Amino acid sequence: DGWEASFKNPEVRSAIKNYALRIVREFHPRYLGLASEINSYADAYPEDFNNYLSLYKEIYDAVKAESPETKIFVTFQWEDLNNLWYQPEEQDYSPGKIKWNQIEIFEPRLDLWAISSYPYITFDNASDIPDDYYSRLLTRTDKELAVTEGGWISEDFKHLTATVEDQEGYLNAIHQQIGDRMAFWIYLLIQDINIESYSKYIKGADLETLGFFTTVGLISENGTPKPALSLWDRFRTLK
Repeated sequence: DGWEASFKNPEVRSAIKNYALRIVREFHPRYLGLASEINSYADAYPEDFNNYLSLYKEIYDAVKAESPETKIFVTFQWEDLNNLWYQPEEQDYSPGKIKWNQIEIFEPRLDLWAISSYPYITFDNASDIPDDYYSRLLTRTDKELAVTEGGWISEDFKHLTATVEDQEGYLNAIHQQIGDRMAFWIYLLIQDINIESYSKYIKGADLETLGFFTTVGLISENGTPKPALSLWDRFRTLK
């Protein structure tokens, strides 16, 4: 009959917990992320979200018992958390209203607040990013923050318009609004993707989705640096 794809499945829970503990025992990480963009899962599968939440708490306690210095977290998709990406399964869709409860339900077992952010899906230009778009996080927590993935495309794609200057605007928005509080910051791609090479292995909707990220890189496909690369390097080396 196959296995139950749910976080209430004891075998799923055991496998995830054991894997997390193995990572901790072998690599002694400073940071341990236990889910990516978990608020999107909460929106899509509300009936299973509490099962994940209980598993997270169980793993958090188990890891802390062995490695109390490891900082444990999950990540949240910032545009979705702001109700700026409409998902058909969402019942409470109020654009711009931040679903803080989806973060705060993890407290106090959340050692830092971590987000992913691709605001080019929502805003036409980086200059449209509100001055408090990211700094709203500072009003809800005094913990460290992190950007675990994100970026801005540098060329138009489908209905999206973009320039290399938008990439600089995106980096500046994050740095200026929350840079002083960040534990770490990961930019999605250093170099653009050659989508033709991927087309040999993925097709249809998956290939189309990948297309939304192909020019997020700070270096073009041919190796030419984009203006935002020097800005990123400057931020990266700040003490």
